[in-house]
Order: sequence, then structure tokens, then C-alpha cells
Amino acid sequence: MKTIDVADEAAIEPGAVSGHAPQADAARERAGGPSRSGGRVAALARACRPHQWVKNLLVLAAPGAAGVLTHQQIAVDVAGALVSFCLLSSAGYLLNDVHDRHEDALHPRRRRRPIAAGEVSVGLALATAAVLTVAGLALAFAIRPLLGATGAGYLLLTVSYSMWLRNVAVADIAIVAACFVLRALAGGAATGIPVSRWFVMVTSFGALFLVAGKRYAELRNRGEDSGTRSTLTAYSEDYLRFVMFLAASVTTVAYCLWAFQGHGGDGITWYEITVAPFVLWLLRYGLLLHEGHGEAPEDVLLHDRFLLSMSGAWVGVFACAVYVGT
Repeated sequence: MKTIDVADEAAIEPGAVSGHAPQADAARERAGGPSRSGGRVAALARACRPHQWVKNLLVLAAPGAAGVLTHQQIAVDVAGALVSFCLLSSAGYLLNDVHDRHEDALHPRRRRRPIAAGEVSVGLALATAAVLTVAGLALAFAIRPLLGATGAGYLLLTVSYSMWLRNVAVADIAIVAACFVLRALAGGAATGIPVSRWFVMVTSFGALFLVAGKRYAELRNRGEDSGTRSTLTAYSEDYLRFVMFLAASVTTVAYCLWAFQGHGGDGITWYEITVAPFVLWLLRYGLLLHEGHGEAPEDVLLHDRFLLSMSGAWVGVFACAVYVGT
């Protein structure tokens, strides 16, 4: 399987090379930005990374698991939460790309980002990030104060990661995983649905598995890039394989304990059947990581047919468990 390059957030993809790129600044000055407003708008839209909004679908997890997405008001609140997190995540991407524009300009792939390439000015990017932040938080607080607090916490983590914590080994993995967890918790915060400890465990360690896998792929493929993420020098392939094994093991055990207890029924239940596609999905993703994929998790998830089929099977069986019965 071959994946195209898509930048991460895990929540945010930072630049990986230290220093400045005066030649990039000169190119920006010569270019003077896109000659047409339509080109500038298109470049700004790309800088917001809408292709990464798929990560925010985790907002649907808690209300979907509770089987309440068919309730009109809950559906409206969840949709609002999804829009809010898309706005906040795009604000984080813009702030990150402004911070990393010099480093990105030296990178063979990230130099094509609109801000690093001079297609979007720093002023426009910062102004847009401010508007998206205000709009995203205002929408979240309008739905529920707890959702607003969750959104503020998510934005604080992404900014802290971009400015500082991405350079701290282990903390960089933990923060990106935490951003995934906050997305999942946002669904419960938006609807008032209590989130179980099993849900938190599966989400937390599942996110850790994905993020550690991303670092593993970056470490394996670092020779293909002109620069290297600073924290990669603190990791080894063996260590990251250990983290992936630990995270996948805890995720699987927690999910199985949840699926096999507390759902009643004399025979095999729909919840128990969901274990099969869940585990097969993890096994397939682990194989793809072993083959060197995973630098852009969202791209792997959307382009591997087996992963898509297992995802579809899991959703279908889980829907039967929730809406048809055990």
C-alpha cells in the first residue's frame, strides 16, 4: 500500500528542522502572495487542513456508543461539537505552521504548505486563527459549558505542544494522544452522556498506539527527509515497538473486558462479536506500520481497503448491538 503525504496533528505536525530559511522569506517577498483573491482563499483553505477533520469524527463515539444519535436535539448538539472542533483544530494548524514556516521551507514535503511556500501571509494566517478560535469556543460554550471547557483544553494542549512539548520525548506522544482523547470526550460533554472508564481506557491507549506508530514510521523513514523531528533522536525502533505493543495490548484487553461483561444475554452477543473486527483492525494496522506506513495515520485509515472493511464491519455489528439489541 502506498500512502500520500498528509501532515499530522497527531493534533499538530511540527517542523522537524531547526534554524531559519532566509531564502524562503525572499521567495515570499518576490512572489507577493497569490495574484488573485481566489488563489489566496484556496491556499488559506488548504492551510486549515480540512482533510484532517476526519479525526474529529471521534466526537461521535460516546453518543454513538450510547445509542442516542437518533435523538434530534442530541444530534444537533453533536453536530455543533463536531463543527467546533473542526474550527479549533484548524486554528491550531495555522498557529503551528506560522511557528514552523522557516523549518518547513527547508523540508522536501512540508515546504509545499501554503504558509511556508508564501501563498498565505503570516498576518492573514494569525487573523484567521483568531477568528476560528473565537468562533469555535463560542459555539462550544453555547452548546454546553463543559464542551467549551473541553475545547479550550484541547486548544491549550495543541498550542503547548506546538510551542514547547513537542521537543520533550514521551511528552510529545502523550500530548498528541491526549488530543484524540479530548475529541472523544467532547461527544459526552456536548450531550451530557457519562463516559465509562472502559471508554476512556480504550480511547487513550488506542490513541497512544496510533501516535507511537506514527513516530515509528517517522523514525524508519527519516533518511528520506532532509530533516528529523528533534524527539526522534531520543527514540529507538525497539522502544517504539514496545510502546506500540503495550498500547495495543491494553486497548485489546480493555475492549474485551467491556464487550464480554455487563451486556446480558445467554449466548454470544453483538457486543462480543465486535471484538473480531476490532482485533483484526489492530493487527492489520500493525502490519502496515511494520511495512513503513503510518506517518500520516488518517491517510492510512482512508486508503487501505482491509482497514476500511474492518471499520465498516465493526460499525455495522456495533450498530446492531446498540439499536437492535444483544
